Amino acid sequence: MRAVIQRVSRAEVRVGGAATGAIGRGLLVLLGVARDDGAPDARLLADKIAALRIFEDAAGKMNLAVAEVGGAVLVVSQFTLLGDARRGNRPGFSDAAPPEAANALYESVCGMLREKGLRVETGVFRAEMEVELVNDGPVTILLDSRRLF
Repeated sequence: MRAVIQRVSRAEVRVGGAATGAIGRGLLVLLGVARDDGAPDARLLADKIAALRIFEDAAGKMNLAVAEVGGAVLVVSQFTLLGDARRGNRPGFSDAAPPEAANALYESVCGMLREKGLRVETGVFRAEMEVELVNDGPVTILLDSRRLF
């Protein structure tokens, strides 16, 4: 599972011009599910996202997690994070999970974040989405569950 996590002052996702999820201060998580990902990958990423200390404390150090600043999380499914462009100029997506499996793990990550008491907003799985954000910092972190074990 791969995630691009951006610290934002606000973010919104729209489908067909209508907002499906919007947050103020918090994290925008673009989430891609790989073919061989499973429940342990989902748990690992949810735990890491919730605990990631990338918000500044009173001393200006990145020392606080999203819950500690009263932030929310906007999770957007993005299979293109599994794109492989090592050969040629058009990426291949054979490493991405099939839609049914990917959606189940995507929903699992969202549920685990909610269980931690976080407000979680989402996009619409498999929809053509527009994502608008204001990256705060900018701060962008890449996570890959295979590199966290």
